[in-house]
Amino acid sequence: MPISVTGTSTRSPLLRAAQRGFTLLELLVVVAIIGIIVGAVVLSINAVGPDREVEQETQRLRSMVGLLHEEALMQSRDYGLMFTSTGYRFYVYDYKTLKWAEAADDRLLHERALPKQLELRLALDDRELELLRDFESQEIENPEPQLLILSSGEVTPFELDVYRGPAVGGHFTLKGELDGTLEVSKEGYDLR
Repeated sequence: MPISVTGTSTRSPLLRAAQRGFTLLELLVVVAIIGIIVGAVVLSINAVGPDREVEQETQRLRSMVGLLHEEALMQSRDYGLMFTSTGYRFYVYDYKTLKWAEAADDRLLHERALPKQLELRLALDDRELELLRDFESQEIENPEPQLLILSSGEVTPFELDVYRGPAVGGHFTLKGELDGTLEVSKEGYDLR
């Protein structure tokens, strides 16, 4: 480094400032900003990630069962739902063949698969049913839906748990009464 006779540097002040680097205060500010961003991401994932998906699926099922209950009353048709642990399928009772048939022409009533890692658990008369893993692994010739929504206004009383498998954390429960009343509750989640 060249030094003049008086002992001062002959380099310009701009060149010295460029070689100086970051101050401790500047580094602390950057670390604090990164910490705030990471904290916000972690909180948002825990607060709405798993809970929101489970809740949305439960609310979707509640809406569908409620809609089918109204449709059954208005159109004098009997509907059925068959559940697997990873999805559900809708059926309409055909009085000509005296069998349950898939509602193939109705876009609203197509088969639904749950998002990955979500699962269902169904209980009828306080007895948990053994559900198939999925529809693809089984060929079902004469389907018998577990949940019936009849034109008389009656609905098979049921409790359906929607949870993140394998039973991690809490679950949302959709409970249906004989008169078609539906209720959603949650268990195992913090109050937020």
